[in-house]
Amino acid sequence: LRSKMKIFLSELKKKISNQLNPEKILLIDNSSLHVKHKSFDPNKFHIKLIIKSKKLKDLGAIKAHKLIYSILKEEMKNNIHALEIEIV
Repeated sequence: LRSKMKIFLSELKKKISNQLNPEKILLIDNSSLHVKHKSFDPNKFHIKLIIKSKKLKDLGAIKAHKLIYSILKEEMKNNIHALEIEIV
C-alpha cells in the first residue's frame, strides 16, 4: 500500500508541476490521521499540498484553489477524499 501511495503522490506531483511549474511542491499523505473517522475510506486519500508558486500567489487563494482542483478533477473524484492546500 505504501508503494501504491508513493506512485500516486509522484503522479500528482508530476501533473501539478506540468500544469503550474511551481518553484517547489510537497505532497503529504495525512490519511493515517483520519482512520477513525466514520466516513474513512481506505481507497481515498487525505492529502496536504504545500506549493510554492508566485503564479498561484498572484492569483489569490480562491482562484488558485479552483485551478488546483480543476487540475486534479479526476483524482478528486476517484482517489482523494480531502485536499488541504497551502500556498507559500
